[in-house]
Amino acid sequence: MDELRQSANSGFEAAFTDDDVEGVPGPVREYLTNVLPQGQPYVDLVRLEQTGKLRLGDASSPWKPFTATQHVTVDPPGFYWDASIRLAPLLSLRVRDLFCDREGTASVSLFGVIPLDSATSSPELEEAELMRYLAEAVWYPTALLPAAGIEWESIDDSTAKATVEDGDVSASLPFSFNEDDEVTRDYADRYRRVDDGYELMPWSGYWRNYETQNGVTVPTEGEVVWHLPDGDVHAWQGRVTDIQYDELRSCRGRNR
Repeated sequence: MDELRQSANSGFEAAFTDDDVEGVPGPVREYLTNVLPQGQPYVDLVRLEQTGKLRLGDASSPWKPFTATQHVTVDPPGFYWDASIRLAPLLSLRVRDLFCDREGTASVSLFGVIPLDSATSSPELEEAELMRYLAEAVWYPTALLPAAGIEWESIDDSTAKATVEDGDVSASLPFSFNEDDEVTRDYADRYRRVDDGYELMPWSGYWRNYETQNGVTVPTEGEVVWHLPDGDVHAWQGRVTDIQYDELRSCRGRNR
């Protein structure tokens, strides 16, 4: 948390207007004007509470319940996901996933104390983590505005590709929009950890059940699916139970 806070530039005082989406592809403009009210302050910092279930292995692995807290910074892009996964009564795993200062790290520990596995920063992990940040920006949609560093490219009447850069790290994702001007899916080939290395695999995030929280309309439910050669692996299903914006603003503030 200290690493994430120290890297964050907060205190940006801009507020959303229709001028902010001038020139973006049509479905993107309709989506952003649908989920963001006029005058919505740009979000610097985010805190999410999540519950759900996930798989720790392949498609035959059992679902395991989890709870998680996630903190996000927009400038620069970063997040810290801290999850507790219940394996059995009185037996839990702690999974921490950090993307900060263009570096990604991940760790798994028993009871949050006994180390079991870890992944240090690499070009593949950094790209995968930045892609996750971009995919999950539907929870903090001012981060999808051009002024937040996103470049949009039209694909068709219901799809557009977003690209974000953070130093030498970049990530691109097509976003699919429905008739209600909501994002329903983002997808790409994403690096997946396999044994001691990484392989590019088709990956999708699905979003549904939009609700207005803190004035912003966001999906409260989502699912992550890996489309592997042997079939789809539904890896994560979750629900956001609480979302707060800019709660860390007082920790560090700098006008930019």
